[in-house]
Amino acid sequence: MTTTSSTPRVLFVCVKNGGKSQMAAGLMRAAAGSTVEVDSAGTKAGTTLNAQSVTSLAEVGIDISDQQPKQLSDDMVRAADLVVVLGSEAQVDSVDGTPVEVWETDEPSLRGIEGVERMTSIRDDIAERVAQLQQRLTD
Repeated sequence: MTTTSSTPRVLFVCVKNGGKSQMAAGLMRAAAGSTVEVDSAGTKAGTTLNAQSVTSLAEVGIDISDQQPKQLSDDMVRAADLVVVLGSEAQVDSVDGTPVEVWETDEPSLRGIEGVERMTSIRDDIAERVAQLQQRLTD
């Protein structure tokens, strides 16, 4: 992957920027440290983080409680080397050729799985994808 700086920049996006994109950003920060610049945003940003997302990451030692949902902007897309959209609900267009990748994340609630079990499944699915992305970005 070609980047515009020595440190690749990835932007995770979902609709509200309260759950999945925040989880992905937290997982990437924990996995990559300073080797990848990370941000997240929402196409229709909410006002609070999803409490179950915060708790699920805390269970694996990652604290995102200091994060706030942010509204996606063209400048954020432009500044990224890669935009990762979590799920099919959020729609993000490339700006100035920035690649946009869509991750169809597992949604356990479609199978009747809710609560802690749902969030653990989502976290683990995103964590696996983040680990693969981190390797791609830093190889």
